[in-house]
Amino acid sequence: MQILGIDIGGSGIKGAPVNTADGIPAAERQRIATPSPSTPDAVAGVIRQIADVFADTGGPIGITFPGVVKNGRILTAANVDQAWIDFDAATFFSAKLGRPAVMINDADAAGIAEMRLGAGRGIGGTVVLLTLGTGIGSAVFLDGKLVPNTEFGHLEIRGKDAETRASARIREEKNLDWQEWGGRVGEFVSRLAFLISPDLVIIGGGVSRKAEKFLPIVQGMVKVPVVPAQLQNQAGLVGAALVAAEYAAPA
Repeated sequence: MQILGIDIGGSGIKGAPVNTADGIPAAERQRIATPSPSTPDAVAGVIRQIADVFADTGGPIGITFPGVVKNGRILTAANVDQAWIDFDAATFFSAKLGRPAVMINDADAAGIAEMRLGAGRGIGGTVVLLTLGTGIGSAVFLDGKLVPNTEFGHLEIRGKDAETRASARIREEKNLDWQEWGGRVGEFVSRLAFLISPDLVIIGGGVSRKAEKFLPIVQGMVKVPVVPAQLQNQAGLVGAALVAAEYAAPA
C-alpha cells in the first residue's frame, strides 16, 4: 500500500508517497518552504501543491504537526503561527484536500517510523527519539508503545527552553561549531536521562546525517546509548504514512 505522508516543520513542509510495508518512499520527496505567516490556510495551500504532485496516491493522508495533537486538534504551536492553537486540523485538512487527513505530532510520527523500521526496531524498555530541527521534538516509547505528545524540547536548561539552546536552528543562527553545539545537546540529553532513565536515545532530524560530527561528544557526556536515526529526516513523513495506513485498514 502507498500512502502519502506530509511532514510540517517550522522551516519546511515535506511530502512523499510511502510504501507502508517497508517504509521506503515510492518517489522523490517534495519540499516547499513553510509559508510565513504559517497560518492554516497558507499551510493547506502548500500541502495541496505537494498532494497534487502525487495525485495518483489515493486514500487518507498522514500529516505531522510540530505541537501537541489530540484527536486531530492542535493544542500547542511553538514554532508556527498561533492560529493553530485549539484548531481542528484533521477536519480542516480533510475538507481542503477532499480525503481523510490523519494528524499526529511530528516527533511521535518520526518515533513510530524509527521503532518499526529503524534504530529502535526490536528495542524494549524506554526509548526516546529527539528531533533536532527548528525546535526540539521528542517521542517516548515504553516496550514499543508510544507515550504521545511529550514536549521535552521545552525542558528548562539554564533558565531557557532546551530548544532555544540546543536545536539545529540555534547552531546555525549562533554559528556554533560542532564541539560547542554537541556539548549543548549533551547537556540536554544528560538532563533528560536523569529524569526518565531511558535505555536508548535516538537523535533524528536533518542534522542526524552529520551524526559523526557531534554524537561522540554527546555520548561522552551520558551513559545511555545515543544513536542516529536510520531514517534521518524522512522519518516524520514515513511515520505519518504508517499512522494513516492504520486508519485506512479495515477493522
